[in-house]
Amino acid sequence: MQSPASRADRARRRRPLTLWLILAVCAAPIAASYLAYYLWHPGQHTNYGELIEPRSLPDSNLATFDGVPFRWTDLKGEWVLLTLDPGACDSACRTRLVYTRQVRLAQGRETARVERVWIVIDGRPPDPALVAEHPGLRVLRAGTDAFVTVLPAGGSARDHVYVVDPLGHLMMRFPADPDPRRMLKDISRLLRHSKWK
Repeated sequence: MQSPASRADRARRRRPLTLWLILAVCAAPIAASYLAYYLWHPGQHTNYGELIEPRSLPDSNLATFDGVPFRWTDLKGEWVLLTLDPGACDSACRTRLVYTRQVRLAQGRETARVERVWIVIDGRPPDPALVAEHPGLRVLRAGTDAFVTVLPAGGSARDHVYVVDPLGHLMMRFPADPDPRRMLKDISRLLRHSKWK
């Protein structure tokens, strides 16, 4: 049996150890935050599409092929997948239209928050059979080239699928020949983090 003096001596020796353990537990998050801030540099972006400095899109001379004027405010509150191509839609154009349709449909309950717009840049009416394959697609004609000048430079504007936010600002573009699975992830993430209604 231990004497009261030895028990008291052992307790005295444990007190500084306990104090140091408490201090270490309290200081660890602070030290970890400084290390992360100064030493850790993440190498990858989480988004697939290229972020663009938000810019408003002009309404000038946009209309349906029936002559009804179009304004971007008509789509306020919705995300828009935007493509630009001539009326004689080639295979790359058709692929982009299919990708935008499938990315929209894959959103499930959020499908109604995504719209698709095809701006025909040469004014030539597209094939009605092609348009029929894409129910809900808004097909517009651009009366001038003013619309294309707002799009970011670097290659042809028609090589990309663009994303317009619910406030009507162009904010992202996907690369030429995009990967639809990665497009889907980006759009799903945008919808998930923008439930502002």
